[in-house]
Amino acid sequence: MAPALASRVLAPAKGMRCAEAGSFLAQLDELSARMFPDLRGLTSAELAFQLCPGANTIGMLLIHCALAEVHWLLTATTGTGEEAVRRALGIGPDDDGMPLPATGLPPANLRGWTLAGYRRLHDRARRFTRRALARMSPADLSRGRARLRWNGDSQVMNTRWILYHVLEHQAGHYGQMLLLRHVLRARTAAKR
Repeated sequence: MAPALASRVLAPAKGMRCAEAGSFLAQLDELSARMFPDLRGLTSAELAFQLCPGANTIGMLLIHCALAEVHWLLTATTGTGEEAVRRALGIGPDDDGMPLPATGLPPANLRGWTLAGYRRLHDRARRFTRRALARMSPADLSRGRARLRWNGDSQVMNTRWILYHVLEHQAGHYGQMLLLRHVLRARTAAKR
């Protein structure tokens, strides 16, 4: 019997003015298409599992990824702000509880969330991203903007860097989620 052929073909997302923006969206969609199946079967308690005080939970990371995606796409397009994020997602920029203080516990507003609820929020963020990217032209990707960071430093970036950052941000937190999933499995196996 011949081995199954795995397809690893990535084409730019359709409906974009700019192929590069479509390529970014296809990469982000591919990452999400892997992330949620890897988290399938987690209970609300497991999504809220905290390795130690001050550590993020899988649920916090999922909400944080959705919030960050919308925040950065707003930064790349119309500008950001708490109200703009809330309109786009129905939650505020601090509702992920991050960053937690060293002795912090997960925020109470995430108690009882299911993977399906996190997925709906993630999908809402992605619809926002898709709409924002569909309007971008090649020139928009090179457009620079300055922003003042939380520590008072000024930072200059272009839209292309912002899109890269959204992708690498989700990839990094996806890795954290997988690590927490492995810890949960190890703890379950140790109890047997």
